Amino acid sequence: MKDNDSTQKEIPAEEYREYNSPFFAMMSRMKYINRWALMRNSYPENISEHSLEVGMIAHVLALIGNKRFKRNLNAERAGLIGMYHDCTEIITGDMPTPIKYYNTDTKEAYKNVEKRAAEELLDMLPDYLYEEYKGLFFPQGGEEYLWRLVKAADSLSAYIKCIEEEKAGNREFDSAKATIYEKILQMDLPEVKIFLRDFSRGYKKTLDELKKD
Repeated sequence: MKDNDSTQKEIPAEEYREYNSPFFAMMSRMKYINRWALMRNSYPENISEHSLEVGMIAHVLALIGNKRFKRNLNAERAGLIGMYHDCTEIITGDMPTPIKYYNTDTKEAYKNVEKRAAEELLDMLPDYLYEEYKGLFFPQGGEEYLWRLVKAADSLSAYIKCIEEEKAGNREFDSAKATIYEKILQMDLPEVKIFLRDFSRGYKKTLDELKKD
């Protein structure tokens, strides 16, 4: 029996282009960008940590939608979009929310900056991967609800951060917690309500308490 590897054709040298793309080297710098810059943190949170959590929550929100509400959502894609949702901050930095949404002009200006940053990162990819990743940076047709769930996952991650800071005895996040929770409720997404019902209490417990559950 022939080894499958031996049947693979080698790519001719003239068809192979060495890209030396910096894309993933840039992605690896997400861990250097800290969030909540204006707040006193019990422990720092970088956008790499945050993005992993958003990806995990977006994934389960889509699964909840499929299992509980008979939707046809691509949960794996939701997770990937969540993982990349803040990567433009490698270029822009994490701008505090009060500044980002100070008024309509600053909000619109920041959206334009984010768009330019996304395009700059996408341009770092080899040509053959560009279209594959473009859909993780910009919404595609028919995916509006999926992106709403990713946005909700982003807010849920921020809410969880507030809970964890509160548990550590840090009152710095009290106001943010109330504001973010109200924002989450206003999204009026049934998947989010189920996530809060089924999972949110665990974040308030200690490790020993979690093990007893």
